[in-house]
Amino acid sequence: MSTDTQAKCPVMHGSSTTNSATGTSNKDWWPNQLNLSILHQHDRKSNPMDPDFDYREAFKKLDYAALKNDLHALMTDSQDWWPADYGHYGAFFIRMTWHAAGTYRSTDGRGGGGTGAQRFAPLNSWPDNGNLDKARRLLWPIKQKYGENISWADLLILTGNVAIESMGGKTFGFSGGRPDIWAPEEDIHWGAENVWLDNQRYTGQRELDSPLGAVQMGLIYVNPQGPDGNPDPLASAHDIRETFGRMAMNDYETVALVAGGHTFGKGHGAGPEAAVKTEPEGAPLEQMGFGWRNTHGSGVGRDTTTSGFEGAWTPNPTEWDNGYFDMLLSYDWEQVETPAGAIVWHAVNPKDNDLAPDAADASVRVPTMMTTADLALKEDPSYRKISEHFHKNPDEFADAFARAWFKLLHRDMGPKSRYIGPEVPDETLIWQDPVPAGSTGYDIDAAKAKIAACGLTIQEMVETAWASASTFRGSDMRGGANGARIRLAPQRDWEVNKPEQLSRILEIYGTIADEVGASMADVIVLAGNVGIEEASGISIPFTSGRGDASQEQTDVDSFAMLEPLSDAFRNFHNPGLQSTPEDMLLDKAQLLGLTAPEMTALLGGMRSMGISASGHGLFTDDPNTLSSDYFQTLLDMSVAWQPNGTGNSFEAMHRVSGEKMRSATRADLVFGSNSQLRALTEVYASNGSEEKFISAFVGAWTKVMNADLF
Repeated sequence: MSTDTQAKCPVMHGSSTTNSATGTSNKDWWPNQLNLSILHQHDRKSNPMDPDFDYREAFKKLDYAALKNDLHALMTDSQDWWPADYGHYGAFFIRMTWHAAGTYRSTDGRGGGGTGAQRFAPLNSWPDNGNLDKARRLLWPIKQKYGENISWADLLILTGNVAIESMGGKTFGFSGGRPDIWAPEEDIHWGAENVWLDNQRYTGQRELDSPLGAVQMGLIYVNPQGPDGNPDPLASAHDIRETFGRMAMNDYETVALVAGGHTFGKGHGAGPEAAVKTEPEGAPLEQMGFGWRNTHGSGVGRDTTTSGFEGAWTPNPTEWDNGYFDMLLSYDWEQVETPAGAIVWHAVNPKDNDLAPDAADASVRVPTMMTTADLALKEDPSYRKISEHFHKNPDEFADAFARAWFKLLHRDMGPKSRYIGPEVPDETLIWQDPVPAGSTGYDIDAAKAKIAACGLTIQEMVETAWASASTFRGSDMRGGANGARIRLAPQRDWEVNKPEQLSRILEIYGTIADEVGASMADVIVLAGNVGIEEASGISIPFTSGRGDASQEQTDVDSFAMLEPLSDAFRNFHNPGLQSTPEDMLLDKAQLLGLTAPEMTALLGGMRSMGISASGHGLFTDDPNTLSSDYFQTLLDMSVAWQPNGTGNSFEAMHRVSGEKMRSATRADLVFGSNSQLRALTEVYASNGSEEKFISAFVGAWTKVMNADLF
């Protein structure tokens, strides 16, 4: 059977390069096995660059102006194998950029354009990314020319900016500095479905599962035809608000983005869906990475079939103007079906000058169209109010689109301190999580002495430092100790942070910070180090200079997404979660950038110092000493573990006497149960490994404390 006609499963099996698996993997045999591969995904073995290669330094050597000139020229430099609509690739590249950045979701900070992941499965083969393989291939000569000085990640983003500018649109700026990945991102949960465009991600009154951001498998946001293909604009508005909200966009930004993006270009649905063959990952070898071979007519130009939505949104699809709102708000719309079988809407009795040019022959005029999702901006009361406002205020619309587009492209880059390049805007925006510069001129030894004498326990100092720093997410560079936002709403009130205890500790730290001239952020981290030094007798590295953010510099709703509903390092787990504590442990460790050995050492060390919100997993008689007691006791063969009926906690019963010896959670027992984690645990539990363990713990602790420093 041809690979073009096989039924598709979006999961590769074993080493098979077709849909027929030739071997079975561990995951096939044990589908519920804990997947530690997410902690190995950045292994240097897959990276072809030199070990000392620094992409940010390489980017600084880039001839940025020359690159932009080449991209401008590419917009109208059509090639025979993929002719440009209206002779201009601008809209095509805007879609490429949008779909690279638009996978970002604020729920876990994953997705986005920061890694160049669109080059790899599954994104390169999502139905919503149809024919974007051609856009990336059009860029290849430029990528080849500038080599390592421009990453694919940056190039995919910058090209969309240039496309907008080439058609008269306004942009807000650009930052480089996105390093490429070299293999698919294994840590991102795109959904449980195993069929493209399937939907098994809603419960209740259309409540989208977390952390997902799209309505169906293989879509970036919503189904343009309406929820699951139902052409209901108001129902579509619900989906739009949910999915764009999970991308950290409010209604104002959402309308600006949709209208601005649809000011350009057209949809493609010239032929039947069946004429389009398989996606890139399933395509025959001789297609050299191209997918979606179209057997309708010429397969390109007028015959292109991608989304199925045939037609432009505006009469001037290669010019920035207010045409989208002119069309949307000025006409009634009637439902029609495209040759590809997709539902779109055509204006009723359109004026001649409101028809669009044919993509290949400007002398021919054709109807414009709107999707059901577009009509949501007219039918939903909030969206309509904003649409009418933008229609009457085109300059504000242009500025709103530029700002929302900039946010879309940069939301996963973290604080502005990470931005580089000649087009970094001067203005600092609240979604960039601004933090004032902190002091490095205070006496660190004096601060440590005051902390040591303040009367707090080792557990209180260590747990507070962890609570502050461990909010960091490497997925979008948010959170962390810098800013000391643990003092502010919403973090100060999170259940896991023990608000009453935290308030008392922060009051003590505030006095110390004032006395020595340090930031609260520095004092919080330094105090954690003091606690570990007391417990271990060794010196812990410390970097000063963190600043203290204000409440006004903190987007409360956005930071609420960082709340840990499960933190196995503190043995905290919300019982209402569907995910297990051990799965959530791996998720948090990956977001913190930890390796499996670092994760193991950190958790064991914190337990040895008495850190456990549940009271389980405390196996040592001396919680004021950093030791490997936890690992040694966990692997004690004199006990047998049994569940106690809670679902998350277990009891160790002495094999001879039957006496209850200790208790633990799933997050504890997984280090003895999972074969990979047990292998690591055995290293730290062996005689003579105390020094190795303490060194590993200190290294991992320091990594977390400094994760957000840049």
